[in-house]
Amino acid sequence: MGSQLLLSMFYLIIGLAAGTSPPSPITEQILQEVAGSLQMYVEPLPQMPKLYGYSIVKGYPKPITLTIGMFEKKWKFHRDLPATTVFAFGTSPDTATFPGPTIEALQGVPLRVTWQNHLPQSHILPWDPTIPVAKPKHGGVPAVVHLHGGVHEPQSDGSPLAWFTAGYRDTGPKWTQPTYTYPNVQHPGNLWYHDHTLGLTRANLLAGLIGAYVIRNPHVEAPFGLPSGDNFDRHLILADRSFATDGSLYMNNTGDNPSIHPQWQPEYFGEAITVNGKAWPFLAVQRRKYRFRIINASNARYFKLALSNGLMFYVVGSDSSYLPKPVASPTILLSPAETFDVVIDFSKSTTSTAELTNSAPYPYPNGTAAGQLNGKVMRFVISADTPTDNSRIPASLVNYPAANEGEATVRRFITMYEYQSSTGNPTHVYINGKRFEDPVTETPRPGSTEVWEVINLTEDNHPLHLHLATFQAVRVTELVDLTTFSNCMTANNDAVKCNVTGHAVGKLLPVPEYEKTWKNMVKIEPGYMTTVVVKFRLIDTNAPFPFDATAEPGYVYHCHILDHEDNAMIRPMKLIS
Repeated sequence: MGSQLLLSMFYLIIGLAAGTSPPSPITEQILQEVAGSLQMYVEPLPQMPKLYGYSIVKGYPKPITLTIGMFEKKWKFHRDLPATTVFAFGTSPDTATFPGPTIEALQGVPLRVTWQNHLPQSHILPWDPTIPVAKPKHGGVPAVVHLHGGVHEPQSDGSPLAWFTAGYRDTGPKWTQPTYTYPNVQHPGNLWYHDHTLGLTRANLLAGLIGAYVIRNPHVEAPFGLPSGDNFDRHLILADRSFATDGSLYMNNTGDNPSIHPQWQPEYFGEAITVNGKAWPFLAVQRRKYRFRIINASNARYFKLALSNGLMFYVVGSDSSYLPKPVASPTILLSPAETFDVVIDFSKSTTSTAELTNSAPYPYPNGTAAGQLNGKVMRFVISADTPTDNSRIPASLVNYPAANEGEATVRRFITMYEYQSSTGNPTHVYINGKRFEDPVTETPRPGSTEVWEVINLTEDNHPLHLHLATFQAVRVTELVDLTTFSNCMTANNDAVKCNVTGHAVGKLLPVPEYEKTWKNMVKIEPGYMTTVVVKFRLIDTNAPFPFDATAEPGYVYHCHILDHEDNAMIRPMKLIS
């Protein structure tokens, strides 16, 4: 037995002791049987509780401070499934939910949030101590919260190295402060918040540390006439999960290369699809227009959504930005962490029910076809009555400045690699061939525009996320003679030296119309180079950030397949003046 295997087994014992004890082996068949035993469409879609990020004093909004904790609690994903132990956000253990409360903020009204860790001494899921991971000296579950899509100072960004345990007993090397400030200076749109701990993001989100965040501006948005109010403007937070027979969340105990990484696997795919914390729920709707803010909070699963009765999605926003005008589409493709803001007009339905379906292969795009379980998401039950509906689908929305490559002062090449063992199974995934802890190489200037040429040399589509910045794909170009180029890049990690301009000459893939706005997620197609215009300033006003974006601990960018991010498709990004 080699020393590496002995060391890995030792680490596995430590990791499982810090988390859960190894249960009896659970096969994929058992997981499918448990999911298949849950009757679909028997429980109503939950509405997540709402927290307002402001107060009204004499008719004017004023800043406030919220205190939100992370708790261990029981959650019912389905009436026929035993209660499940989860981690959940809330203002108290009793009010904590999976997903957490929706935070509603107003543009221009700052919000302070004190994030508190009330998580137990041991994790409820297994984790892998052989990947780069937070390891508190005194035990406990480390956590740190990132506002995904937020424009805020580095001290409030939720760096993977800014983790803390219960009572702040242990803190990470870049821990900053217990109270984060969100200035909400960016344009109105959809964000979400989630854990971002080094090497534990996949486990902490799988356990339940997710929640929605909305920035509103009634002066901008009310004239659109979109469906509004809690009944007609709703979140759909999608998350796939697998369950053991006792109702517990399932995560693998054994890795794909157990002699190297005893627990880590390259992707997690759950057998059941949950929406707002319920497996395959239903929603009773009227024959009128509804607005749905759809967030894919899954670890690795893509969703290609459609409606079984042929109704269209009228896409009005993508991630945290509105589109220039609504885009009608019969399908929408969501990567992990991506958001689409859509209107569905049920008055046009010729049926009394409509299933929200999924046809995305997993892993995307060349994996297993969606099946009878993961091919279903939820059901809409459509009433016979047609009520008065004063909402509308507007002809136009918001015209932000166009993505212009000519404004860029810097052009960077960003390359995604997958490394495999002799078995052909992945061992780790890197950006530009570098570890997370290697010195920073991406150093944008506040106020600048850059072009990132993102090269994907793997077989998977990767959802790229940059903290702080907003960005937009403008071109997706096939790499010809890919093997030659990939071999050169693996040896040299230098796109110019490897003649990228001679290889990026293949066919062009169109950027979907419903993605043509300023986003915080861009899908990076395998075997292609995606040209992305990146802005490090406010989009709607062209103003600089109203805080010091060059402060420590800086920001990061990464693949948002959480299993990839954790090992270790993530790099630091440090703005410089």
